[in-house]
Amino acid sequence: MASLKIYSVGRLAKYVTESSLLNIRSSICRSSVHKYSTEEKAAEPEPEKNLPASIEECHKQIESLTAEVNSFKTQAKEYEDKYKRALADGENVRRRMMKQVEDAKSFAIQSFCKDLLDVADTLSAAAESVPEGVEGEGAPAALRSLRDGLTLTRAQLTQVFSRHGLEVVSPLREKFDPNLHEALFTQEVQGAEPGSVVAVSKVGYKLRGRCVRPALVGVAKGAS
Repeated sequence: MASLKIYSVGRLAKYVTESSLLNIRSSICRSSVHKYSTEEKAAEPEPEKNLPASIEECHKQIESLTAEVNSFKTQAKEYEDKYKRALADGENVRRRMMKQVEDAKSFAIQSFCKDLLDVADTLSAAAESVPEGVEGEGAPAALRSLRDGLTLTRAQLTQVFSRHGLEVVSPLREKFDPNLHEALFTQEVQGAEPGSVVAVSKVGYKLRGRCVRPALVGVAKGAS
């Protein structure tokens, strides 16, 4: 019985000794890790603060920063001006292109109109070549029908020209305009103002305000 007690006491002493050693070892490890981390944090260098050492250096830094700000403001203003100019140029190009498109639509038939002008001149000459006396009752019916037909055809052609913006230019007794008229001759005419049109050899035409064919005219000149 005594030997059993001694054996139990020995086991208990051994267990207590092993537990104490484990606790001491873990405490030593924790303290070592904590000490290492503390030393590592203490060893990290603090960031250097670039602060001026004197008032003069502070003023110099302020002047340098002010100059940089002014430079940035100048560049921003230049970029803004370039941006506005680019917008204005783009708008001008857009308007110019729209104007060209509208002109192309309006004057697409210009060459076709020029070809028809000779037909209109021939038709007018044919209508005027028929004597005016054929309109009476004693005139031949064929001639009257021919004149009426030519007159009606010329009127219809004039309506077609007007519908498409083609206007006749017959500037008799008007001021000579070099943009619409072409002077064939000049002569003195009693009572006519110098520089006015006194004779129209061939009527002109303009399409939507643009001269397609100038009128051939004679212009009055002053007394010599």
